[in-house]
Amino acid sequence: MSRMKTLRVLALCVRALPAVLSGLASAQDYPTRPVRIIVGFPPGGTGDILARLTGQWLWDRLGQPFITENRPGAGGNMATQAVVNSAPDGGTLLLFTHANAINATLYEKLPFNSLTDIVPVAGLAQVPNVVEVHPAFAAKTIAELTAYAKANPGKINYASAGNGTSAHLAPELFKAMTGTNIVHVPYRGSGPALTDMLAGQVQLMFDTIPSSLEHIRAGKLRALAVTSAQRSDALPDVPTVADTLPGYVFVGWFGIGAPKGTSRRIVEQLNREINAGLTDATMKRRFADLGVTPQVVSPPEYAAFVAAETEKFAKAVKFSGAKVE
Repeated sequence: MSRMKTLRVLALCVRALPAVLSGLASAQDYPTRPVRIIVGFPPGGTGDILARLTGQWLWDRLGQPFITENRPGAGGNMATQAVVNSAPDGGTLLLFTHANAINATLYEKLPFNSLTDIVPVAGLAQVPNVVEVHPAFAAKTIAELTAYAKANPGKINYASAGNGTSAHLAPELFKAMTGTNIVHVPYRGSGPALTDMLAGQVQLMFDTIPSSLEHIRAGKLRALAVTSAQRSDALPDVPTVADTLPGYVFVGWFGIGAPKGTSRRIVEQLNREINAGLTDATMKRRFADLGVTPQVVSPPEYAAFVAAETEKFAKAVKFSGAKVE
């Protein structure tokens, strides 16, 4: 009887083996089809650049296309909603950004919760903003900008990449700390905002460094300061805002997220491959040229970082008084 039971158990194991091996193969073979990286802003901005660099790296490493798909609108919320609604099979990823942390408080109502509906997969980079003006604008320093804004309330227009972006909240924090009145002009991404900046249609922007760096170097825009605590290696001669306005620090970030329910195996595989890219010498040079700092973290570390940033930005939003319905 004991021998018969053993044979039955072995027979059942043999029957189950194909299904087990199939499941293991499907996880190990990820991805088996092209993967979309959804970006909540138009082409040309910092997030778009980083998503395309990361997508090309993953394509080369994993053998399937990682295609950047731009879905601008509502400060990145449309892209986030699209990923939240996607199947949790690794086929759709999100360019997870500080906008997600900002929007959690900035918007009165959201149909999702970024902290619970998106799985933080990997960090990409931390990115300071640069305070820049059109060359025809009189101010050449933060002190001069502040003095002009106080003497001319409501007469300076600042462009942003949309509600909820760092280019929106960074100047709102500046306004709150300086007691100035400058007017927000939101665009559907950094690219369109820069077009009007270069044309002189708006005077001021707190843009991410990678988006504006070539225009600053070409003299088409004038950099007044960077928003990080220290100077940027990409703009070593440009002071920080905090040099003039103590306590002012604003740094954005970009990473990769996936829909809730995505398997830990896929999350960990993507994290390993992305981190390999962030420590690759060629990729590190590309990031340095853009003026961004790679963020190498594990999935749990990134989840803790996103939660802490959401709490921090909630305080900043409330401090600035900014709100979007």
